[in-house]
Amino acid sequence: MKTENGTILCNCCKKIVQEKGKVSTIEFLHIEKEWGYFSKKDGEKQEFDICEECYDKWTASFQIPVQKQEMTELV
Repeated sequence: MKTENGTILCNCCKKIVQEKGKVSTIEFLHIEKEWGYFSKKDGEKQEFDICEECYDKWTASFQIPVQKQEMTELV
């Protein structure tokens, strides 16, 4: 969640993941979703940010595990 002053917070735990004007040293996931016609949220756009720790807790609850792939070249 981006605050009025531009700081980004984790929507789950409210931890600061990026302060305005600073390089983030914390990995986080930003998700945007525009809901379509067959959804109960038709015409709605939602977005949120989640820190790595909350992401790990969230994906651990999945019935089908997240697919993982080892990356050999990091940019």
